[in-house]
Amino acid sequence: MGFFFYFCPVIIKKTISVGILIGTYECKIDAKGRITLPAPLKKQLGDLEAGFVLKRSDFQRCVDFYTMDQWNLEMQKVNSLNRYVKENNDFIRKFMSGVKLIEIDSVGRMLVPRDLLEYAQIDKEIVMSALGNRVEIWDKTAYEKAIYTSPEDFSVLAEKVMGGLGND
Repeated sequence: MGFFFYFCPVIIKKTISVGILIGTYECKIDAKGRITLPAPLKKQLGDLEAGFVLKRSDFQRCVDFYTMDQWNLEMQKVNSLNRYVKENNDFIRKFMSGVKLIEIDSVGRMLVPRDLLEYAQIDKEIVMSALGNRVEIWDKTAYEKAIYTSPEDFSVLAEKVMGGLGND
């Protein structure tokens, strides 16, 4: 009586777990362009060895900071675009312009490349503002200007953006 072995291929689909990042943190950046991550933010990031991505923000003069899991989700969207449409290629080129892979060192610092600091006009005092799926890194003065609106202006914006979503 012999034994038969059957090879059954199993496809394992890796699920990407992405936590929601929260909080606004005021920090300083040193002369070499290093930021020490605030402890509450560092705790939310999970595995610091997975790597991170920095890129120019699409809408503001700041730097977007992504976990690798979140970046992979963004890239899935970008890679779904038809490359035979010129407008899509133009978008992808601009979207990927200035993208940098970075690491967090053993003492919890990240190095922001000089070109991204110049783009965001970051000096010494910064704000790291979590937006759920990423963190924006701002020059403190620019952040305060961008975030400042009267309560009335914000209520109009909140109603316009969130008003149609239902009553929770």
